[in-house]
Amino acid sequence: MSAGAFAMLSLGDSYTIGEGVAPEGRWPAQLARALREAGIPAGEPRIVAATGWTTEELDAAIDAAQPQGPFGLVTLLIGVNDQYRGYDVAGYRKRYDALLLRAIGFAGGRADRVLALSIPDWGVTPFGQASGRDPAGIARDIDAYNATAGERCATHGTGWVDVAPVSRARGAHPSMLAEDGLHPSAAMYAEWTALALPEARRLLDG
Repeated sequence: MSAGAFAMLSLGDSYTIGEGVAPEGRWPAQLARALREAGIPAGEPRIVAATGWTTEELDAAIDAAQPQGPFGLVTLLIGVNDQYRGYDVAGYRKRYDALLLRAIGFAGGRADRVLALSIPDWGVTPFGQASGRDPAGIARDIDAYNATAGERCATHGTGWVDVAPVSRARGAHPSMLAEDGLHPSAAMYAEWTALALPEARRLLDG
């Protein structure tokens, strides 16, 4: 990390580790780069994320990784695997809230240094279409999860960016997909970065 740059921490699952894309194509890396291009000295993010993690598994992984703050910006994107496994929204709300509070702690107690992203709608992807699950049901579940996460972010005063609409509008296009037909490509992560950048700048300017 260059002198004067602030540290970033990114917490999540396959969407944060960037399953199927090069490290520089991950959205947290793209966001850090976009911030630097805007004159905001963001360091390369430390990522605590892995494909398949639920909220519970991320919580345990944070315990194991023991990231040392305070970080200048903390990002959080988690929940798709809870939804995939059929966990109820009430349980997700409790676990998500606990993770959000941990993220605020890593940001030195500053909720205005935490940026959360919504879950994209994987039901529109080729994988989702071939999964045997009802795409409309997936969409309803994801809407419920995202409404819960967004409400918790509003309560705590953190940043919130909804990437579900762009995932639905463009997530089935081959250029927006990694080779597995499920995870986003670097091009889709660039769309997320474009949505996240103004909110990140707003938080960091405060």
